[in-house]
Amino acid sequence: MSEYTVRAARAADIRGIRDLLEPYVQRRILLGKDLVVLYEAVQQFVVAEDPAGELIGCGALHVIWEDLGEVRTLIVADEWLHHGVGGEIVTALEANARGLGLTRLFCLTFEVDFFTRRGFTPIGEQIVDPDVYSQLIRSPDEGVAEFLDLAHVKPNTLGNTRMLKHL
Repeated sequence: MSEYTVRAARAADIRGIRDLLEPYVQRRILLGKDLVVLYEAVQQFVVAEDPAGELIGCGALHVIWEDLGEVRTLIVADEWLHHGVGGEIVTALEANARGLGLTRLFCLTFEVDFFTRRGFTPIGEQIVDPDVYSQLIRSPDEGVAEFLDLAHVKPNTLGNTRMLKHL
């Protein structure tokens, strides 16, 4: 396959990101997001594109707390799997996290081997102290609810593994 590039997402990429996301939402692998939510989060995304400018992957970095971020919405088009695209997206997200002063990255994933190869390790339930938990529980964000392992998101996360990496 030809080379690809990984870059910061632009507003014009959002419909392509939604198109990459939708099959995984239908299979209940990833949480669905309304188009407006994706536009609001465009600055969190990086995308991978092929030489023709078609999106072949994406991923987002969501800040959860002063030292903690989450890798979200990591997707690679089927025909580009096992070509390093996902790893390059994670590398870009880690660089963004470091630039924001984050020291830990969280993910909730079925792709345990992929994230293990990148230095993430499975974790238990409690990775923030009770004071931080009491603040995070106020967030309306579904991803934060997943991070906190709240009961109302369990149907979407059944079987996922919670993983953490120290940067």
